Amino acid sequence: MERKNFRAGTLTAPLPAVLVSVGDAQSSNLITIGWTGILCSDPPMTYISVRKKRHSYAMLEKTREFVIHLTDENLARATDYCGIFTGAKVDKFEKCALTKVPSAVVAAPTVAEAPLALECRVREIVPLGTHDVFVADIVNVSVREDLVDAGGRICLDRAHLLAYCHGEYFVLGKKIGAFGFSAAKKKKKIHTGGGKAHEKRKFGDRKSPHSGTH
Repeated sequence: MERKNFRAGTLTAPLPAVLVSVGDAQSSNLITIGWTGILCSDPPMTYISVRKKRHSYAMLEKTREFVIHLTDENLARATDYCGIFTGAKVDKFEKCALTKVPSAVVAAPTVAEAPLALECRVREIVPLGTHDVFVADIVNVSVREDLVDAGGRICLDRAHLLAYCHGEYFVLGKKIGAFGFSAAKKKKKIHTGGGKAHEKRKFGDRKSPHSGTH
């Protein structure tokens, strides 16, 4: 199939549309971030990329702590709003009717309505160009109780998580598989004494794509 080339650009999508809280109990703000992700599994590390002119930048630089909140369908409007308006002129928590609660480890507050929150402590600030990258250790994870089942499993499939794709917001769609499904072998029919054939699925060796062994 023919392909068409474009000039270099930031076209990785979809991305998580996250709300990031900064500051402390006395002074805090929310900023919407698109440039974020996981850097390392052990120790667990993440990053956010922020322009220096953002109101939240000085708070980040001073406290060196922040909280990344995954967002859901109910938080779509607040997520968009917090990426448009500056915290220098408006209290985004109040304007978006979001509940500010203390975090377990860091000074920056947690948004109670968010499905999942990653509390982070900055390890390094890396200037790159339009954005500076705040490389951080994840020091705590909190999840809304309605997204944890009786066995303690986090059920983000219930959360209707928000994704950002080239200027538009989407809710994650249908599940098409689980990790390792591509290694599942074809079902093998097993005959029992009753004359009926039962199917048994065999699985291959499934290693995490993040294990560094591939």
